[in-house]
Amino acid sequence: MPDVMIVTGGSRGIGAATAILGAKAGYAVVVNYASNRDAADDVVATIEADGGTAIAVKGDVGVEADIVAIFKAADELGALKALVNNAGIVAEAADVADYDLARLERIFRINVIGSFLCAREAVKRMSTKRGGAGGAIVNLSSAAAKLGAGGSRVDYAATKGAIDTFTVGLAKEVAGEGISVTAVRPGIIETDIHASGGEPGRVAEMAASLPLKRPGTAEEVARAILWLASDEASYSTGAILDVSGARAILP
Repeated sequence: MPDVMIVTGGSRGIGAATAILGAKAGYAVVVNYASNRDAADDVVATIEADGGTAIAVKGDVGVEADIVAIFKAADELGALKALVNNAGIVAEAADVADYDLARLERIFRINVIGSFLCAREAVKRMSTKRGGAGGAIVNLSSAAAKLGAGGSRVDYAATKGAIDTFTVGLAKEVAGEGISVTAVRPGIIETDIHASGGEPGRVAEMAASLPLKRPGTAEEVARAILWLASDEASYSTGAILDVSGARAILP
């Protein structure tokens, strides 16, 4: 049976690009989606048209039972080799003084707790101490973790700061169990996550101010993810790789 890669939030943007490249690399891919079945099916169709194997699996990573179901579906394909903790959300820009509890609970539940629970299920399957054959977990952070996003989305930035810490801590915890844990920190990337946060024109508006004078692409981030998940990055556990076009480099 083939090695399996789970991509949470795999129906769009960076997740979709990662799923497609993962299939090209030989993985059987679980394309997880929360609500847009058509988009997930399109990713699966693209993979299958190229001779790859993929399934679309519905599940909200903010719901523990859904996460368990996603991993059970993956078990039917083969042995889990890679988890890409990509699913995440942003809210509309607002000052911290105007946040309510519901906003904070939702973004932390999906962006942080969901990543923890997905990693939990992955470690159970991959750990050589638990009978697994090892594997890789790649988390999605953001340049916002360094920049703070003051005046717009401090909550989102804080969730990604948590992911940075989680990546380093889990990497140390499972280093002796055959599991690598890494993360990528994308910068301004041309995806529809900006529209979901109420700013569909954000990428175009920011392009001229970026060091490279252009946004990144989902595939550029996906290539970094695939490298971190591969044996070529075998000594890079605990690493967090900026894919931000120099935007998040601190002085």
